[in-house]
Amino acid sequence: MLQQLSQLEQEALAALADATSAEAVHTVRVRFLGRRGKLTSLLKAMGQLPAEQRPEVGRLTNEVKVRLEEEVSRRLKAIEEEALTEALLTGPVDVTLPGRRPPLGHLHPLTQVLEEIIAIFTSLNFTVAEGPEIETDWYCFEALNMPKDHPARDMQDTFYVADEVVLRTHTSSVQIRVMEHHPPPVRVISPGKVYRCDADITHSPMFHQVEGLLVDEPGRVTFGDLKGVLELFAHRMFGPETAVRFRPSFFPYTEPSAEVDIQCVGCRGGGCRLCKGSGWLEILGSGMVDPNVFAAVGYDPESVVGFAFGMGVERIAMLKYGIDDIRLFFENDARFLAQF
Repeated sequence: MLQQLSQLEQEALAALADATSAEAVHTVRVRFLGRRGKLTSLLKAMGQLPAEQRPEVGRLTNEVKVRLEEEVSRRLKAIEEEALTEALLTGPVDVTLPGRRPPLGHLHPLTQVLEEIIAIFTSLNFTVAEGPEIETDWYCFEALNMPKDHPARDMQDTFYVADEVVLRTHTSSVQIRVMEHHPPPVRVISPGKVYRCDADITHSPMFHQVEGLLVDEPGRVTFGDLKGVLELFAHRMFGPETAVRFRPSFFPYTEPSAEVDIQCVGCRGGGCRLCKGSGWLEILGSGMVDPNVFAAVGYDPESVVGFAFGMGVERIAMLKYGIDDIRLFFENDARFLAQF
């Protein structure tokens, strides 16, 4: 019986080795391990053995069965792998060529510049405040010292959603909301989208701003502090060698007010088409907060003083990267975006 068992195993292993397809392997399995297979027939003959031999023969028979089933599985897997390899090598795709890595995405250039601006001011202990993009006339204009008949409103062509409701033209409205709910001292920046009826190569109906506000007791905040903060910002954004100047200007919510210019990034002050021959480029507006703004939010104008500033993120990005058309930021051309 044991000799028959050994011969059956060797015969089955030889048949499996000769099998070259999954169908042939299944045929061998049925012939030796099926319900009417040779191993099953051998097990039925165990009844003719003496009782003391049956346990040993049964154990050996089960071991042969396990080994044959494992060999069937191994052979099926080997045949499948051989077929796959053959298909890959002879198919239309050359798997020996180096693979192509999928392109990796990255932050939009405006997002990169915005995050850099925020990082500079948060390093100076400014906190970030956000507010609604649809505002009432009060927060967008009147609380900022621009009543309905103020000529300064003509500087901002506005999208009106309804009577007394507008798409905000600047994020200064967020500063009003912050001061309404927080007593001084206040030190915030307010980044976000703003909207104006304007569209050409340097203006967009929707663009991004970062406005800043610092309010404290008299004597603790001066115009010199404002200059120091903005000079530090310009040097970190455009390089320590960048010259900065302040020019008198007008904003209805600050007095005195100033425009901040940097030395032209194109000609370094020599005069070119970018700076229109002046050697300077405007980057932001600033000034000391008008007392009427403090009164509108419930602050005592005699007890507080502060400064504010605001900049367009697109403007900063265009100067930083030498871009001459603001529309490129919003056209989603991968060739343009991949440069950043």
